[in-house]
Amino acid sequence: MFLLTVAALTLQLQMKRILHILFFLIFILLFSETLQAQCAVCTKTALQLGEKPAQGLNSAILYLMAAPFAIIGFIGFRWWKGNKKREEEEVAG
Repeated sequence: MFLLTVAALTLQLQMKRILHILFFLIFILLFSETLQAQCAVCTKTALQLGEKPAQGLNSAILYLMAAPFAIIGFIGFRWWKGNKKREEEEVAG
């Protein structure tokens, strides 16, 4: 009975932590300024091309930058999940 109560409290704490993280991410996304992801050379090139191509170049740089972060995040999540599962098996077994 006691283990069930501890497990329920642990789950509630994890849910609160996840909600806090989600709230923080949403807050950052809603109130962030437009990012400029161009180096000096890319900025000069984009200025020569005009306004619309410069915005496209900036969006492409941000898009390409997001892919490695997503891959590393996925690998880190799977690693964390695997370690958590192993720890639960050690405690149970």
